Amino acid sequence: MLGDIRSSPSWLLFLSLRLKPMAGMNQPFLPKEATMEKPVITYESLIRITRSISMIRDPEEIVLISVEGVTNALKVKGCTLFLFDKSSNVLSLAGSYGLSREYLDKGPVSAIRSISSSIEDGNPVAIYDVNDDPRLQYPEAALKEGIASILSVPIIIGERIIGCLRVYTAQPWEFGLNDVNFVQAVAQVVGMALELCRINKGYKDSIDILKSMRDPKTMVFKKRTPYEGVPKSFSKEEVAQANA
Repeated sequence: MLGDIRSSPSWLLFLSLRLKPMAGMNQPFLPKEATMEKPVITYESLIRITRSISMIRDPEEIVLISVEGVTNALKVKGCTLFLFDKSSNVLSLAGSYGLSREYLDKGPVSAIRSISSSIEDGNPVAIYDVNDDPRLQYPEAALKEGIASILSVPIIIGERIIGCLRVYTAQPWEFGLNDVNFVQAVAQVVGMALELCRINKGYKDSIDILKSMRDPKTMVFKKRTPYEGVPKSFSKEEVAQANA
């Protein structure tokens, strides 16, 4: 369904995001056991992701662009997007980037047991140490995957929480206000885009969008996302288009 969209405007926007280094790197947060370099998130990064999402109507592409865009912009391990099923209190995976199939298959994700306040209260929740936080449902699986910290941000439409966007880092990360604001902004844009998809397809609830999508786990491993497999070098014409 996705096809090869390397020549599309949305792909060129993301190509631009990958080609241009983030300006003015901050001093990294220094945990006791590791050092992690954190990029400065600019309005330009958010605008590129927003424009890419605004150019498409397919829910699969919206989800895949979002999770890959957040991962690349923050330079983290990975990102997932879940939709909330109110009937079962389960968070259903809509898409992921950077995480293994084994981790995604760890089991059903409960909205009550897995960083529940992100869904219940509608507030961002940051987990600094997955090895020492009772709010995680599968801490052992996170450790095995090499995840150190997690940020969970709700996706809100009006007064309804339809899901969440989660960011995973490989090293301990103290999520700052800029990090949280950036992910919140992307979550808001994604939420509006998915809501339009729901309305256009005549679905009653946001969770029904999954009916029109392939298994998100197979999307990650059997088909490349719109921005996987980007070549290591580009022609002068492609670079000029990306930076225009």
